[in-house]
Amino acid sequence: MHLGKSYTLFEFTLWSRRQLYASLACGSLPVVLYQLLGLKWLSIPVSVVVLLGTATSFIVGFRNVQTYGRAVEAQQIWTDILNGSRCLGVMSRDFPLGRAAARELILRHCAWLTALRYQLRSPRIWENAGKVANVEYRKYYRIPEWETPLEQALARYLPQSEIDSVLHAESRTNRLLGTQAATIKRLLDVGEVSNASYLELLGSIRGFFAQQGRAERVKDYPYPRQYEVINKIFVRTFCLLLPFGILTEFEKLNASVSGFMHGNMIWLVIPFSAMISWMYLVLEQVGESTENPFEGNPNDVPMAQICRKIERELMDMLGEKSDVVEPTAEHGIVL
Repeated sequence: MHLGKSYTLFEFTLWSRRQLYASLACGSLPVVLYQLLGLKWLSIPVSVVVLLGTATSFIVGFRNVQTYGRAVEAQQIWTDILNGSRCLGVMSRDFPLGRAAARELILRHCAWLTALRYQLRSPRIWENAGKVANVEYRKYYRIPEWETPLEQALARYLPQSEIDSVLHAESRTNRLLGTQAATIKRLLDVGEVSNASYLELLGSIRGFFAQQGRAERVKDYPYPRQYEVINKIFVRTFCLLLPFGILTEFEKLNASVSGFMHGNMIWLVIPFSAMISWMYLVLEQVGESTENPFEGNPNDVPMAQICRKIERELMDMLGEKSDVVEPTAEHGIVL
């Protein structure tokens, strides 16, 4: 997530420059054919382009609202996980648990957080992190889950025997929450927690299962493909037809100018059509980079940062200091 004021114009233009190149090429070809080769029949009524542009605006706007909604939901999920983790930490500290049992529950919870963010960061075929523009921009930030193996990350919290069990499980996060529930049941059986405390702790585990399911829904169910393809068709059709629709409009301007530009106003179709097309293409690209909030793009939910915050707070509740390292926000981006 970008935590600075904004992206710089240079960064944004560099990231979207391929869309600009395509817009310039799309705007140049009709002008060359119309002006130099005399193919005057290529022009189309500007009203057609206006109608298509209006429809495209609605499609792009609808798509961006929906993808932003997915990003907001992902942020809400991790906010709920943060709040639930604080509740678990307080219960582990204040319920009549032994210090060793409380520490075990908190460390295993940190392990679950780690396994969950690694699971959510794993790539899917429909995601966009592998596109050239996004790969190029990755030099401005770090993705912790792609730098450290999961086994090494879990070693901070679990014994090796439990790590081996987790790594061989079909669902690592489910295994950890299941083990957490079994541990709470064992504490009830030996009398370290009361029935009321057991129900509260079990309710906390149930809440984490619910938040995990919500996160998996955002991760594993992409923005509907039918809307994705219709968005691309509309935007590209509009960008292709736009210069053909404004050819005659710019040619009419020759009557109102003199000097060098008289008879050459048609060449202004190239920069103006490129600018308008670039705006539509960039809106599409922004929506595309927002629709999968766990994929590893700079606008993703900062899961690693949230997990570090949770770990520090929970260890502080135990009276311990966490040695987790807080990375610097390179170029204002933290994941």
